[in-house]
Amino acid sequence: MPTDFTLSGRIIDLHQQAIYEGTVHVSNGRISKIVREPASSQKYILPGFVDAHVHVESAMLVPSEFARLAVPHGTVATVSDPHEIGNVLGLKGVEYMVENGKKVPFKFYFGAPSCVPATPFETAGAEITAADIETLFQRDEIKYLAEMMNWPGVLNRDPVVMEKIALAHKYGKAVDGHAPGLMGEQARLYASAGISTDHECFTAEEALDKLAAGMQILIREGSAAKNFEALIPLLPEHYPYMMFCSDDKHPDNLVEGHINLLVKRALAKGNNLFHVLQAACVNPVEHYKLEVGLLRAGDPADFILVDNLEDFNVAATYINGQLVAEQGKTKIAFTPSAEINNFNTKPKAPEQFAVAADNATRLRVIEAFDGQLITKELEVAPKIENGFIVPDVAQDVLKLTVVNRYENAAPAVAFIKHVGLRRGAIASSVGHDSHNIIAVGVDDESIARAVNLIIEAQGGVAAVDGAHEQLLSLPVAGIMSNEDGYKVAERYSAIDRMSKEMGSTLASPFMTLSFMALLVIPSLKLSDKGLFNGDTFEFVTLATH
Repeated sequence: MPTDFTLSGRIIDLHQQAIYEGTVHVSNGRISKIVREPASSQKYILPGFVDAHVHVESAMLVPSEFARLAVPHGTVATVSDPHEIGNVLGLKGVEYMVENGKKVPFKFYFGAPSCVPATPFETAGAEITAADIETLFQRDEIKYLAEMMNWPGVLNRDPVVMEKIALAHKYGKAVDGHAPGLMGEQARLYASAGISTDHECFTAEEALDKLAAGMQILIREGSAAKNFEALIPLLPEHYPYMMFCSDDKHPDNLVEGHINLLVKRALAKGNNLFHVLQAACVNPVEHYKLEVGLLRAGDPADFILVDNLEDFNVAATYINGQLVAEQGKTKIAFTPSAEINNFNTKPKAPEQFAVAADNATRLRVIEAFDGQLITKELEVAPKIENGFIVPDVAQDVLKLTVVNRYENAAPAVAFIKHVGLRRGAIASSVGHDSHNIIAVGVDDESIARAVNLIIEAQGGVAAVDGAHEQLLSLPVAGIMSNEDGYKVAERYSAIDRMSKEMGSTLASPFMTLSFMALLVIPSLKLSDKGLFNGDTFEFVTLATH
């Protein structure tokens, strides 16, 4: 790739809100000048897209492989929260992500995880203290304090929580929010602590309250949580304060598209081109102070070419003047990545997942929703056989378990509705946020086998349907593969397909499963320590009698 070159086309100038023909002159990875003149190409040249909040680990890929899959879609940078690997390996895990990201020509900007462990109600593999956060803030790659999930701590001005926020302000870093469902005075109180964004809004009313409180709102559309339709109507009026993000995106979905898909959908709804691109390109760069070019003289040469403004097909992606993708194909080479892990538990027997009836007459059940992280609590009559509560497949009430992967302990067991499996079990060591093993199934034998496949591999995603078994190994922290990202996507697609053949009605069964241990999202979830009410932040009993 030459260091000096020119590109001719239709320039989309987001700062002047104008489109004109011209030539972009690139020298030593930066834009030296943009000249208005007749263009030899009809392609549009515009700044690259930025994912304003993503957990790279959720793609089950190390950063270098995530980049390879993202650039064909016009993504040039991510605002990445590494708290997934932080919960497994602490500071060492965050540093792994930063260093791995440097192996490729892509702009990863990481946050310092604010809540590791996420809560005291689960077993994590590590802790990230305020002192660790201050250490991370010394690094140029760390741009912000990652999502402050402990919203009760913020509202109550917990000293440890406030110390972390104060450190961010001391170092001039933004503070990301995570406050699902907070509205009115609670939203105002949360924002007044110095928290500037939120990506957890699932209604326009909630987002409007947070905008009024001075927060910027991220429109999230990932593999599990999908809030685009609810929030996109706010864009015309509030575009200076909105961004796009994926939050969590599985590898098969990343192959299909990224922020470019949200841009296409927003434009298809008739939104103003410049408003949409401000959210997709400009706002994250300015809010997080990223070293990402916005197609101005003197900027880094980070830009994309698209064929037209209807389909928005990305023809080429440039980062620091380097062509990293062309015509849907990545030009970033695969590079081997080291393995790093924290896994220490023994295989489980089927009888360890049995639940004694003990005269139970009513059963608390987690009600899952396709495309949402939130759940509800149901009360149902338990199905009892031989003195044990068993899955009621006919009613789609299946057994859910979370198994501590950091030490040998008894599994926690509960029940869940709306997964849809008719046979077998699925399991994963991607279980937000602590990444213990989480599994769901129709019988104890299948559940035990799926869990043990994960334990034997020291991390992965598994499906068991009688003698038919599939496993995607995740040897990096038990949550990521270090293999070629496109091959990982193919293997994940196959195991996802198998789970649906077993009956699951969810669009993304493994992604939804991974959030059933996410205690900071209401209402009813399961940790390795038991059934947990995310509204009251306390453990509850399985049976209500």
